[in-house]
Amino acid sequence: MAQEAQYEKPTWLFGVAAGANFNFYRGTTQRLNSGLTVPAAFKDGDGIGLFAAPLVEYHFPNSVWGIMLQSGYDSRQGDWDQVTSPCNCPMDLSSDLSYITVEPSLRIAPFKNGFYLYGGPRLAFNLDKSFTYEKGINPAYPEQTADPAVNEDFGDVENTIISMQVGAGFDIPLSSNKQKTQFVLSPFVAFHPYFGQNPRATESWNITTIRAGATLKFGMGRKSVIEEAEVVRPSIAFTVDSPMNLQGERIISETFPLSNYIYMDKGSTAIPNRYVLLEKDQVKNFKEDQVEVNNTTNLSGRAKREMAVYYNVLNILGDRMGKNPDATITLVGSTETGKEDGKTMAGSVKTYLVEVFGINASRIAVEGRTEPKIPSKKPGGTLELDLLREEDRRVSVESNSPALLMEFQSGPNAPLKPVSLKGIQEAPAESYVTFKAEGAKEAFTTWKLELTDEKGNVKNYGPYTEEEVSIPGKTILGSSTKGDFKVKMIGTASDGEIVTKESKINVVLWAPSELEEGMRFSILYQFDDAKAIAMYEKYLTEVVAPKIPKNGKVIIHGHTDAIGETGSNQILSLARANDVKKILENALLKSNRKDVQFEVQGFGEDTAKSPFGNKLPEERSYNRTVVIDLLPANSAS
Repeated sequence: MAQEAQYEKPTWLFGVAAGANFNFYRGTTQRLNSGLTVPAAFKDGDGIGLFAAPLVEYHFPNSVWGIMLQSGYDSRQGDWDQVTSPCNCPMDLSSDLSYITVEPSLRIAPFKNGFYLYGGPRLAFNLDKSFTYEKGINPAYPEQTADPAVNEDFGDVENTIISMQVGAGFDIPLSSNKQKTQFVLSPFVAFHPYFGQNPRATESWNITTIRAGATLKFGMGRKSVIEEAEVVRPSIAFTVDSPMNLQGERIISETFPLSNYIYMDKGSTAIPNRYVLLEKDQVKNFKEDQVEVNNTTNLSGRAKREMAVYYNVLNILGDRMGKNPDATITLVGSTETGKEDGKTMAGSVKTYLVEVFGINASRIAVEGRTEPKIPSKKPGGTLELDLLREEDRRVSVESNSPALLMEFQSGPNAPLKPVSLKGIQEAPAESYVTFKAEGAKEAFTTWKLELTDEKGNVKNYGPYTEEEVSIPGKTILGSSTKGDFKVKMIGTASDGEIVTKESKINVVLWAPSELEEGMRFSILYQFDDAKAIAMYEKYLTEVVAPKIPKNGKVIIHGHTDAIGETGSNQILSLARANDVKKILENALLKSNRKDVQFEVQGFGEDTAKSPFGNKLPEERSYNRTVVIDLLPANSAS
């Protein structure tokens, strides 16, 4: 261990202060002494005088408090404003008042840096009380001769004055802490109010002073020894998992749940423009299994396809009502601003269905509420209430018409019938390259990744604060299908030191082994609810379970939104996934089937693996999901 001598900040400081007193005279004076009373009273004046004083300071160790003492020369000189005598003669008066001042102060450095405040009494002893008085001539009689200037002392001058002063300054070190003798420059400003500052026992004259200047002071620091101990950093275990993905492509048949909520923006009762709204002449070409035709968003990923379906919810609803003329709905608008606003929100949805899809207005009822029948904001809840209130600002679609609703569901709380699409499945989360830096939370403020391919091209990822990060192979490979990479983990410790770990990986773009068809389903939950699965039990048992291929594989992934504690969300997502597995297993057992493999994972609020973002209420709503993949037998191994 190396040792280096250093010195603490001095507790005692000695030096000198110098500055200027900006003096402001207020009140009047006319009888200057017992022998001289001028023809007219002087009123107000100002001037600048010198301040110079030695000083001593004491700073209490390990404290913001200290004491100061300044004692020296203090000039309060000034010139009175010119006045005119009864004979129309100009009169001038200047004062050479000066004192020996003694100023003890209490000092505080509130921010534990160079800035400080101080204040205390001022005790002043008169040194000079002289004045110069001049009376000029009447300008109307220029031939007159002016009286000579009078240089005398003021009468009735107070020999001792007790007043007060407050001020502020900033210590600027001029020496390093490796020097025993340390010098400090300290600019300062002080205020000396008028009360107590009447220089004479007669008349009403008082002085207010603003002082500005600087002090130069020095002190001896006490020697201390700083031991530069060897820094013991937590060990970092850096590992990389790159799955051996095979080439190919999978066609997936996807069934998307359709939320029966339309979320409204704060302060508005109109349908937000993120929802797809058709013109009247577009209705005849609308098909709910081809919603991407009506959406310009790139639909390469499942999350984008699912959100494209959801943002067409009003068009899907209008299309279904048009094809089923007996179906009726109730639109329930809810907002914290009141029932009338809620009813207006519901009315805007009704107007769209009536005017664009031509639905008879008598088939659509509207209601207004201050909160939904199934609110996201639970009684007694404390976490992220603004986000939950945002989710409760919505229009709910209620119906008893089976043609609009999910299979085996009925009643006003039943979800709308899901929508089925076919598309190319994107890489699942388990195909991502996973980088683990165990111990990074304790060792680093942040860490990042540097990947270099065979051609020397470098890609950077991060910075990260979590210990595990998953990156899709497509992000790493770009247009390539596989590649070898050098991986460097670069961690930044709290003291700024850089720590690196290196590894090598081979990355293969994900795709199943051959062309095959699978099926994917999703189910949605209310906020903070693991048991809403009861609503879907018959659907899972009678719709999903019979579609599981013989000797196939079922992959179940649970997710949550980002509201709440990370650990609790992880537990909640796994509970949801296991509920689905249990229902599907029971359904298979009733058919004497034990040929299916299950894979269950709960990803919680993991933003790298969650289907959607968490910015909008509909995104958070769709993140409260369990995704179910049904794979054929040749993918179950």
